[in-house]
Amino acid sequence: MELKLVQIDKPEDMNFILGQTHFIKSVEDIHEALVQAVPGIKFGLAFCEASGPTLVRASGTDKDLIKMAKKNALSLGAGHSFIIFLGTGYFPLNVLNAVKMVPEVCHIFCATANPTQVVVAESEQGRGILGVIDGYSAKKAETNEDLSKRKEFLRKIGYKF
Repeated sequence: MELKLVQIDKPEDMNFILGQTHFIKSVEDIHEALVQAVPGIKFGLAFCEASGPTLVRASGTDKDLIKMAKKNALSLGAGHSFIIFLGTGYFPLNVLNAVKMVPEVCHIFCATANPTQVVVAESEQGRGILGVIDGYSAKKAETNEDLSKRKEFLRKIGYKF
């Protein structure tokens, strides 16, 4: 077995969700969950099939995001993994619970806009995701000034009142 790091290739501020599912029907069900959660959402979704023809299956509402999802799914190559890229102005916070409620979804590895590396194990049989490196290491504990800035930021963007 060999361990590999796969860098998620995306624009710096683009949000994505990386997860694991268990059935080919996931592509259609995740698509439906996203459009029902946020009407008009722009996204691209790709799923790595783990049996049969082992294709990358894809769907979405934006051709460029679908293309990006396919490219990253092929780089990962991990059976039953899926990746969703969200268009500008859409965030995991808006859709994550809907995605988690899809019956086929087993696990969410991350939902982030940070630079992300995926730790992949590769054997003779195939590939599997062990985990992710989401962003950077923490440097220090939050101070009172940092706390005030956090609270101010959340109110500024409308997530807290």
